[in-house]
Amino acid sequence: MTGYIDVFNGDADGICALIQLRLADPVDAQLITGVKREIALLQQVDATQGDQITVLDISLDRNRADLQRLLATGANIRYFDHHFAGEIPVHHRLQTIIDESPEVCTSLLVDRYLKERYSLWAIVAAFGDNLVQVAEKRCAELNLNAADTRRLRQLGELLNYNGYGTRIEDLHFHPASLFQAMRHFVDPRQAYERSPELAVLAAGYANDMEHVKTLMPEQVSPAIAVYRLPDTAWARRVIGLWANELSQMYPERTHLILCPDGEGMFSASVRAARIRPYGASAFCRRYPEGGGREAAAGINRFPETAIIGLIADFEQTFG
Repeated sequence: MTGYIDVFNGDADGICALIQLRLADPVDAQLITGVKREIALLQQVDATQGDQITVLDISLDRNRADLQRLLATGANIRYFDHHFAGEIPVHHRLQTIIDESPEVCTSLLVDRYLKERYSLWAIVAAFGDNLVQVAEKRCAELNLNAADTRRLRQLGELLNYNGYGTRIEDLHFHPASLFQAMRHFVDPRQAYERSPELAVLAAGYANDMEHVKTLMPEQVSPAIAVYRLPDTAWARRVIGLWANELSQMYPERTHLILCPDGEGMFSASVRAARIRPYGASAFCRRYPEGGGREAAAGINRFPETAIIGLIADFEQTFG
């Protein structure tokens, strides 16, 4: 008997990509996801011959060994992503829809794959993934009014906000639960109006963002800015959306935001300057547990002793 397994990033892009696919093809699938920074999700998959695995919004390069393992078991795999992939394997049971361009996200690739059946969910994801100008252009093409555009943007940002943290306990909702709460809404504007989860996220986000108003950069120039957040759960929750907000406010700067992970190590978020949306992934991949995409990337789990060298490398690269 064929089993279905859906593996997806726990952020807005991963959730909205899967919503689109399961609206088009409803099946009862095993869900495998986690916090946004939990990338090596395929290692959690145990499949048998004939299983149908859908993978969304996680780097193929970071999951290469487990991808090969699953193909060897006889599983069939569809892989949608926009992060650095490296060499893409060729296999008769592997379908890859991968585009690393800085102006796409996984949900936009799924939207293209489904011939724009559920484009509003792709727009939600694009807003959540900080592709604001891309999302606004799509809204204009669909003749959406300002109020609907604002709703889709807020929904995307809140879904993305929920994905950030070191562990599931940092989040307001498990990403799998958030997907289940959203998946039956064909129109995300209905989810915005009716979902009690969104009210919880909106209140949490407003409370968390109050803390960042007083934060000042440790280092700033016309080309770069470096911030360090405190060792708190709210800081781990807001790091992504705040990085996106800074990139919108200061499009000429590349931003580096450092945050303790609550387990004795640090993580980093990098946002390339919007006027030059390249280089974030290549920079972060210099470091263990680093990766991402051209415009936005991150590094997981590095010691505090590495910060001075990391900042110097960042300044030399982008300054």
